[in-house]
Order: sequence, then C-alpha cells, then structure tokens
Amino acid sequence: MHDMQIRRLSPTDAILYRELRLEALRLAPDAFSSTFAVENAEPLTWFADRLERSAVFGAFGGEELQGIAAFLARPGQKEAHKGVLVGMYVRPDVRNAGIGRRLAEAVIEHARREVEILQLSVVAGNEPARRLYTSLGFVEYGLEKNALKVNGCYWDEVLMAKPLVPVDRIGPP
Repeated sequence: MHDMQIRRLSPTDAILYRELRLEALRLAPDAFSSTFAVENAEPLTWFADRLERSAVFGAFGGEELQGIAAFLARPGQKEAHKGVLVGMYVRPDVRNAGIGRRLAEAVIEHARREVEILQLSVVAGNEPARRLYTSLGFVEYGLEKNALKVNGCYWDEVLMAKPLVPVDRIGPP
C-alpha cells in the first residue's frame, strides 16, 4: 500500500494500540503469549505505559492503525546483545499488501541501533509469517515443542534469528 505510513507509536496512540492489540489477541489467540482476557482487563494507562517503555511500530492507512510490531531488548548483561521482534499483527482485510514486511523492516532498522541479533518465534503452522521472516534474512534455529497452550491445545513455535552485524563478529574473540 503506497499510502501506508509506518511510525513508532507513542503513548498518545494508546487507544488505537489497545483496540488493535485486543483484536489480535481475540482473532489469533494461538499467535501470542498473552491473552485477550488478561490484556482486556488492563486500563488504558497500561497500554500507554507499554508504548512509553517499548519500541512499538504501527502501520497507518489514513487515521486507521492497521498493523503493529514491537522490539524488545533482552534483559541482563549477558543477553543485552539480543533483541526480539514481538507482537506482529496485521488486520486480516489488509494482509498481503506488504504491511507486515514494512513493519518487520522498521523493527529490524530500530534493532540495528540496539542489538547484534534479532530473534523471534512464530507458531509452527503459520507458513505465511515463516516465509516473510525467511525472506527478511531470519534463519530457523530451533523448535520449542508445546510452547503455548491455548484452550487445552498445544502449539509449537519455530525459533528464528537474524544477525544484524557481520557474522565474523559473532563468536569467541
């Protein structure tokens, strides 16, 4: 979509972010570690705080927020070189228009300034997402069996990573 604007969300976007995040949790419960019930119970200030603390990117078609993706840095000194792409969601009626790719690229560009490796996990059966991430340079490195349990059903997650620095910089000195 040529008129799509990608930008980092701020606390002033909390209403739009909350609406889309809850839609994502409701329509794709197997794709996220959180749940609709948990986040729906949170006040708007909780979402504003999340936008203040985290790098969450949004795709706007006009005034409407149509997709989201976030970057989280790993905590702790020994994992500070790694970050995670999380919370990717694009509204079903605008999928296959390049929005997911543009959101992931925004997260990757942000991550390049913060970390050396960008990781993600994706439900094993989500082939369109796996193809997108592979096309962006992510490589599968593992499978977490029974990573999520939704309504009594287990879901495996494929673990993927993308080096953001030359590969020869990774490894023992």
